[in-house]
Amino acid sequence: MNPPNASQTITPAPAHRLGYYTALLAAVLTLGTFVLAFLTPPLSGPGCQEGCFTYPYSDIAARFPRDYLWMAPAIIISFIFLVLVVCIHQAAPLQKQVFSHLAVLFASISAAVLIIDYFVQLTVIQPSLLNGETDGIALLTQFNPHGLFIALEEIGFMLMSVAFLCLAPAFAGRNRLEAALRWLFGLAFVLTILALVFVSLQMGVRREYIFEIIAISINWTTLIVTGILLSVYFRRAMRMPVRGIYS
Repeated sequence: MNPPNASQTITPAPAHRLGYYTALLAAVLTLGTFVLAFLTPPLSGPGCQEGCFTYPYSDIAARFPRDYLWMAPAIIISFIFLVLVVCIHQAAPLQKQVFSHLAVLFASISAAVLIIDYFVQLTVIQPSLLNGETDGIALLTQFNPHGLFIALEEIGFMLMSVAFLCLAPAFAGRNRLEAALRWLFGLAFVLTILALVFVSLQMGVRREYIFEIIAISINWTTLIVTGILLSVYFRRAMRMPVRGIYS
């Protein structure tokens, strides 16, 4: 039996199959959710022109469930993203798995933050309003451009971009597909951080939800495009012979 080779790639067929279908699902579901969210712009803050809600946001019950529909698939996207990152980690070259392992950790934190954020909106805000329990709603609701919802989305998508950055080295091949994945994952992180710096310098603490919208757009667009490319990547890997650690 030969010892493990550091340059050898662990390519478990189950990870490739799961990665292929998960990548396709991530691209399709993210695109649909992106469109749904775009069709329900926030009726508060700097982007609102008429019919805007203002503090203390006690009259937002009429917007349920329309303005919240996109959050249910957004929760599923967070789970799918985490599964996809795990599949990439399993398929990464051994010498690059330290980076893909970090991606799994950052993706886990990102998913946890975003899932909690959206789940609170779906299961806390509306029942509280219907029961006249408005204390604390202003701080939690998505309609508050200075509230916890926006802050959690910002950190959640920043962490997603960090996970993207950590995934980039996992694609060590010299072919065009892996090169494109490296550049796209790295670019998502760079654009997210540049957006944070630019918006913060321009607006300071009054950035409202401007950075949040930019961060979502960058990261979801990256997930859509790389989801398509990853489906091709895993499809190709599925056609290769399976190699064990010691083979």
